[in-house]
Amino acid sequence: QVTLTESGGGSVQPGGSLRLSCAASGIDLNANIMGWYRQAPGREREFVARFVDEAFPIYGDSAKGRFTISRDHARNTVFLQMNSLKVEDTAVYYCYAVIGGPEFWGQGTQVTVSY
Repeated sequence: QVTLTESGGGSVQPGGSLRLSCAASGIDLNANIMGWYRQAPGREREFVARFVDEAFPIYGDSAKGRFTISRDHARNTVFLQMNSLKVEDTAVYYCYAVIGGPEFWGQGTQVTVSY
């Protein structure tokens, strides 16, 4: 059974930083795609960033210039460094991965940016 385990969410003031982590377990294959989406209350799920195989990372418009995605390919782990956080970054952040064909999602981790 494949499990994506996220960590690193929390509360921070505007301008602060958080680092999210996501590790895939339960499978020996390397993930083809690993990345992050987020969903704010009352809004649709929004793409944040992802890696596809060994290519350069891709970012959603809201993440460009402030967020950095990185990965440990061998450990099926992906990280999201979020800097200069804004109130509008408040959301549940979901890790996802495509491994050997199927798509998997984490349970989500809450990020709250407020004064």
